[in-house]
Amino acid sequence: MKFEEFVAGSHKQQFQYKSFQPALINHGWSWDDPRINVLLEKSTRTLGELNAFTLIVPDVDLFIRMHIIKEANTSSRIEGTRTEMDEAVLEEEAILPERRDDWREVQNYVLAMNRAIEDLINLPLSLRLLRHTHEILMSGVRGERKTPGEFRRSQNWIGGSSLTDAAFIPPHHDELPDLLSDLEAFWHNEDIQVPHLVRCALSHYQFETIHPFLDGNGRIGRLLITLYLVSHGLLNKPSLYLSAHLEKHRGTYYDALTRVRESNDIGHWVRFFLQAIVETAESGKKTFRRILDLKQEFELEVVKLGRRAENARQMIMYLYGTPTITVNKAMELLKIKYVPANSLISALVDVGILQEITGYQRNRIFILRRYMNIFQDEN
Repeated sequence: MKFEEFVAGSHKQQFQYKSFQPALINHGWSWDDPRINVLLEKSTRTLGELNAFTLIVPDVDLFIRMHIIKEANTSSRIEGTRTEMDEAVLEEEAILPERRDDWREVQNYVLAMNRAIEDLINLPLSLRLLRHTHEILMSGVRGERKTPGEFRRSQNWIGGSSLTDAAFIPPHHDELPDLLSDLEAFWHNEDIQVPHLVRCALSHYQFETIHPFLDGNGRIGRLLITLYLVSHGLLNKPSLYLSAHLEKHRGTYYDALTRVRESNDIGHWVRFFLQAIVETAESGKKTFRRILDLKQEFELEVVKLGRRAENARQMIMYLYGTPTITVNKAMELLKIKYVPANSLISALVDVGILQEITGYQRNRIFILRRYMNIFQDEN
């Protein structure tokens, strides 16, 4: 089907409202718009360049861990969670009680993403995997009463306080089995010649339009993008996340999805999505370059510490994956006593590698500030 001939779906009368019944997408796709061809080439190239960093950067999994924390925090913030990056990397006991609910939602997202990536080693991208990921995401937090890990069995809506004033009403729950089966088949249909980045764009649109869970659809839908790219080999590691771009352009993002449903303009959505890939991949490349430069700067500072240099290197390597530390944690990590652990941390504070963030005299927490700034400065 050509994008230019696409009809997004129709409104279907239910008891006292009309739900939107989207068209199936598991078929061939083509388009006449040359802008899509140019963006497809550019997005494929930049994504490949980003992926190359994950193949050549030593100990890349440590840095990927921070990418996931950044994505968890940003994706959750789109849904109204208010946790700062500095908080997201702390242990629960260091979080103020009134902010722990938000913190737990971010931690659930981190766990859900990590578990999903592990599952992809042995399982294909599937509805089963998404349900499992959703169960982890929603368990023990504010959405836990909204059937974690299960597709909805009642009508939901987007915007407004009820079905009567909703901005958008997804398909009736009775329609979900056919729609979701079609979506899953589309991910793996080898009989159609559709580039993966276009499939990924169409899959995200379709998932958000179906809105198959009672809660958490936005986060799962954004997570689906990364899972698709990893599962089909476009990324070796989960290094690209669109949430920061979508948050920055939130209004345009929602407008692009709405434009498909109301005006059948799927080409506009695909262009928006491919441009998001380009800009996010470019940002990701800059992040990796800044990390490599910072590693070199840290190494030059650490050499000056003489006999303590090796312990300092070990601590910094740990901090690349978990960028906060206490003296007690340093003792455990390096298997040294309190005085040398405290002295080493003080030395790293003096040269500007670590920063104390509590202001306390006891139970102090130190953060790898310049490293954290790289992720907080990302677009």
